[in-house]
Amino acid sequence: MLRLVTLTACGTRTLMDAVFGTDVTGELTYARDLVTGAGTTRALRRGMLLLGDRNFSATRFVDTVASTGADFLIRAKTHSTALKLPILRRLPDGTFLSRIGEVPVRVIEATLTLTPADSTSEHTATHSTYRLVTSLLDPDEAPATALVRLYRERWEIETSYCELKSAILGGRVLRGRHPAAVTQETWALLVAYQALRTAMSDAVLHRPDIDPDRAAFTIALNTARDQIIRAAGIIPHAQTDLVGQIGTAILNGLLPARRHRSRPRVKKRAINSKYRAVGRHTDHRTHRTAVHIEINTLPNPPDG
Repeated sequence: MLRLVTLTACGTRTLMDAVFGTDVTGELTYARDLVTGAGTTRALRRGMLLLGDRNFSATRFVDTVASTGADFLIRAKTHSTALKLPILRRLPDGTFLSRIGEVPVRVIEATLTLTPADSTSEHTATHSTYRLVTSLLDPDEAPATALVRLYRERWEIETSYCELKSAILGGRVLRGRHPAAVTQETWALLVAYQALRTAMSDAVLHRPDIDPDRAAFTIALNTARDQIIRAAGIIPHAQTDLVGQIGTAILNGLLPARRHRSRPRVKKRAINSKYRAVGRHTDHRTHRTAVHIEINTLPNPPDG
């Protein structure tokens, strides 16, 4: 088993850095090596904003990110082992200032209401509570509602992992039979992914009217494969432009503008079809959804 942790740009889904190794080492350990550079150039620096899920709401990791000069927006846990976040000062927008270790943070708690456009008695609105911690302390500079909406962009890294495992690998496992071969194959996979993402970004670089989300990864992948199958560029002095070919295909096959969507989380079966969820009456459909955000004002400290 291999554990991979990456730092991915939300807008273009290009890889900024990656660390991987045995699954005996935990995700937080790899993440700390990732953001500090592990002796090389740091991937995080001042002016960047790191989005992280609940697994990264740990005191030591928050301190490590803060030491790079970058800002962060991380979802906090809410169960009994969650970080203690005492209220130091309430802010006018309903958020409050607190501290994680020696790092000052602002805590945002919000309720998200998702209402399907085809809302019926069977598909009604759902409510979720989010608690976010951020180093952006000024509510005028970073409004709470805007940060809650921004946090949804964290899902882009999950999409990039899907592209790595399902699109490029086609759901297959790595072929290496020993650690060195697995390492080599993983780097090759990441390089291929980065090359495709760079070509996709270049295609829309000078088109500010096109959101990078509309560039289809499968089109880029299949176009690159076609170029290899045709052996384009192996004849001396041949006119070839791989990035141009990919870019042209992408611009000719742009995806529709992204809309708010929701889909119930389901548990897949470990055996038989990977598309069959546990529970025969589970709704597998994706619904167009309206999102309403309400910032909660907490009467008591979260750990009280």
